[in-house]
Amino acid sequence: MEESKPKQTRKRKPRSKGLGDTVEKITTATGIKALVKFAFGEDCGCDKRKEYLNKKFPYFKPNCLTEDEYNYLTKFFEVKKLSIRPTEQNELLKIYNRVLNQKQEPTNCSDCWRDIINKIKTVYDAYETN
Repeated sequence: MEESKPKQTRKRKPRSKGLGDTVEKITTATGIKALVKFAFGEDCGCDKRKEYLNKKFPYFKPNCLTEDEYNYLTKFFEVKKLSIRPTEQNELLKIYNRVLNQKQEPTNCSDCWRDIINKIKTVYDAYETN
């Protein structure tokens, strides 16, 4: 009786989040990254540069806002707020996760909420300019 060998699965490389990930893949494949690390040490600034480029030039294609989401955001952004009620957090998180294809869980982190709202605002502003 012949024993079956377990299938070898090839690890998938994670998708690039932005330009920084793409640059890292290219510099790794060409050997430039290893050379830079050899010349400048482990803390050569590559990770900071990658994060900066990913934030500045992200790869994401947001889904369109629904009419209800757009109307909700219009009312939400009309007033400058210092705090967000839990009901608002739930609604914003639903919009954020659907429109930006995320799986963000509820959080109490104010920096996280600032990022979430800024990303939603970027999408909302695209509607306002068109």
